[in-house]
Amino acid sequence: MNNALNIGERLRGNAYPGRGIIVGQLKDGRAVFAYFIMGRSENSRNRVFVEDGQGLKTQPYDESKVKDPSLIIYSPVKVVGGDIVVTNGDQTDTIEESLKAGKCFRHALRKRTFEPDAPNFTPRISAILHTRGAYFYEMSILKSADKEGKACNRYFFDFEPIAGEGRFIHTYQGDGNPLPSFEGEPERVSLSADFKAFAEEIWNSLNEENKISLYCRAIDLKSGKVENILRNKYE
Repeated sequence: MNNALNIGERLRGNAYPGRGIIVGQLKDGRAVFAYFIMGRSENSRNRVFVEDGQGLKTQPYDESKVKDPSLIIYSPVKVVGGDIVVTNGDQTDTIEESLKAGKCFRHALRKRTFEPDAPNFTPRISAILHTRGAYFYEMSILKSADKEGKACNRYFFDFEPIAGEGRFIHTYQGDGNPLPSFEGEPERVSLSADFKAFAEEIWNSLNEENKISLYCRAIDLKSGKVENILRNKYE
């Protein structure tokens, strides 16, 4: 039974999903991912995405307004061989180090936990796209096991692609105080027919007040050709 909602519908129904990762496959066969960030505080909103070689990094929009860079400045996207790593924090670096040491995605994330931002204890969400050989992707969420942040639950998901569909994982179920963490498996979503429409639908469906930046990439699995789309609110 196909219960996939269009990604735009998913986003328009949630004013504050926080940070989100979407991974899947376009109808034309290309692998695709998107990563977006949102923010409520001045510190969170003071960011832009900047391409960094084959990857991506965040940097302050206004250096004079930076209060705490520890959880807002990181590399969300890195490429290691035929693998593309996408995360919402500095666990990108942990996964990169693990892959280079011959270990795997899960091995890396067993070393990490949720963010130390009580009382929210924001989950760490991550994905890896394996683009050499038969394409498949993995996703993960590391979240607090209780309201006190005493323990971490680590969830891992392994997906075979379906053309025109993807999976969507985000940090929060919605707005609140404290913010409620994402629950369940990554949501099944239908994707727009082409890459530009995919990116525009995500950007236009994010809450206007809270959205900050979006980065999308499509990869031709036969030729290796890459197409990127980047959007920053504060530019």
